[in-house]
Amino acid sequence: MKNRIKESRAKLNMTQEELARRAGVRRETIVFLEQGKYNPSLQLAHDVAVALGTSIDELFVFAG
Repeated sequence: MKNRIKESRAKLNMTQEELARRAGVRRETIVFLEQGKYNPSLQLAHDVAVALGTSIDELFVFAG
């Protein structure tokens, strides 16, 4: 699954650490999400989207 986490975070001048803190996860989780090495649970996807002020649909690309 592709995502726009890094781009959305950069637009807000937010560090990975800050996003992790806001989403309630470790920074490494954000790193793996941005690299596409980890597919988040629906709850984590929601928490990251809220922390970035966007929606799950805008943040994650569900393409086959």
